Amino acid sequence: MSFWEYANPKKFMGWTAPVLPYVFGAAALCLTIGLIWGFFFTPDDFRQGSTVKIIYLHVPAATMATGTWFMMLAASLIWVVRRHHVSALAARAAAPIGLTMTLIGLLTGAIWGQPMWGTYWAWDPRLTSFLILFLFYLGYIAMWEAIEDPDTAADLTSVLCMVGSVFAILSRYAVNFWNQGLHQGASLSLDAEEHVSDVFWQPLVICIVGFVLLFVGLVLMRTRTEIRARRIRALEARARRA
Repeated sequence: MSFWEYANPKKFMGWTAPVLPYVFGAAALCLTIGLIWGFFFTPDDFRQGSTVKIIYLHVPAATMATGTWFMMLAASLIWVVRRHHVSALAARAAAPIGLTMTLIGLLTGAIWGQPMWGTYWAWDPRLTSFLILFLFYLGYIAMWEAIEDPDTAADLTSVLCMVGSVFAILSRYAVNFWNQGLHQGASLSLDAEEHVSDVFWQPLVICIVGFVLLFVGLVLMRTRTEIRARRIRALEARARRA
């Protein structure tokens, strides 16, 4: 059996229905454990104090902000190569989720930045590229809404997604590209000097898993909604022609 058979709209609706409750349940469990553990059962950092605990929201949200865009890029490339409608609808469904994650990342970063840097915002390379990524999300969503023909919208948003991927990469690796900048390195790293202490990273990993599961559940749910909306539009168009 081909993998692509599971992406057939009818089969997609069939296998995702029983899966969704388990995905959301696992996400709720991981987020509950990770956030309670992180906020209430970890010590204050010797430098950052209690503000360090913002990482349990900021790091997973920022990770998913860039990860969502790369998922949209993969789905867009599948659309361009195979003209698979579910992939285009999945990319469209993921965009508002990525926008929300990016906004959470920006807001929590500002909350952390004020006591650490003395300002809510700085034109740091990583922060600036992350803000541009946020604007690309807005543009992507607006383009889908502005173009009536869904195939044309999928084509143009796919191009926009490819261009925006540059800023998704920069928002993730800007610290490595430029030595200057206020933003610290990765919280989870193979480099022992950058990697956070074990007491912090264990609940952080659980939070990241929770955010990933929440993202998967929301994308599946919203893709199902997009498939239904496409069917409704097709039926309305057929009724007008009749």
